[in-house]
Amino acid sequence: MSISVRPFTRGDREQVTGLVNAHIAAVVPGVSVSVQVLLSQLEREPGEFIVDRWARERITLVAEQRGRVVAAAHLIRYGEGPETGEMYRNAGEIRWLVCWPDAPYWPDSLAAGDALAVACHAQLRRWGVARSFAEGALPAPGVYGVPEQWPHIRAIYERIGFRDDGRVEAVLLAPVDRLARPAGPVDGLTTSRTVGINGTRITALLDGAEVGHIEVDTNLDAGPRVSRVGAWAEVGNLWVEPDHRRQRIGTWLLGQAAAWLELGGATRLLDYADVTEEDYTEFLVAAGFTVLTRTTREFTADGV
Repeated sequence: MSISVRPFTRGDREQVTGLVNAHIAAVVPGVSVSVQVLLSQLEREPGEFIVDRWARERITLVAEQRGRVVAAAHLIRYGEGPETGEMYRNAGEIRWLVCWPDAPYWPDSLAAGDALAVACHAQLRRWGVARSFAEGALPAPGVYGVPEQWPHIRAIYERIGFRDDGRVEAVLLAPVDRLARPAGPVDGLTTSRTVGINGTRITALLDGAEVGHIEVDTNLDAGPRVSRVGAWAEVGNLWVEPDHRRQRIGTWLLGQAAAWLELGGATRLLDYADVTEEDYTEFLVAAGFTVLTRTTREFTADGV
């Protein structure tokens, strides 16, 4: 069994993109990324405008087996200075690692994934980082952490000493046209639309006072992306004043957001919930969302 672990080259781009898209497809339906989007992520992630500016080195590695790229990983080293956030200071990250599972026609793919993981571990040691992170943040909406659909990736991480931090999030998806558009549940409710901190904000007003708001972000694309089901958006914030909860104002705000998104051609809406937020998850499911995955937010290792 011959396995070669080496730096990524442009000649690998189609095979690695296919490998990445196979992992995306198991989590989010109808989405794939182009070669251009993948190559852009390997150079910079402007959407991560806080963390990305702390990056000091990046490297992408592939594992080639019998002439085929069977696994790939992207690594980042963060800065040591005070300008870097404390959690990331002098840290290294396997931003993502993807690997074909074993198959009857290719029964030893995971061996290549393990060899690649060992090489990632060695790279983190060469960088001399104090802390190490690992996840699966591919350049597609809703794909981050280590989703439950990737048990082979979880196992690879665990075999090189990473352990999950216990934080698990649900990723939910709703077709925009299936979200209800109920009438205002309270007499006198009106809305205003403004720029929010996580997307366009639609505010619920009662007698001129804010009683809730929702923010929806449609700027999910860093470049050309292929989706067979139209444009995507995500909920940035959904909040209702405690004294006005259990009055269906949240459901009404979702309907207001859905109507706005449809005007812009958005067809799918994502939202996220910590698995401990059972009430919020149940609210979203009742409103028309489906749980796509439960994803482990991060794997960590002290030092390397």
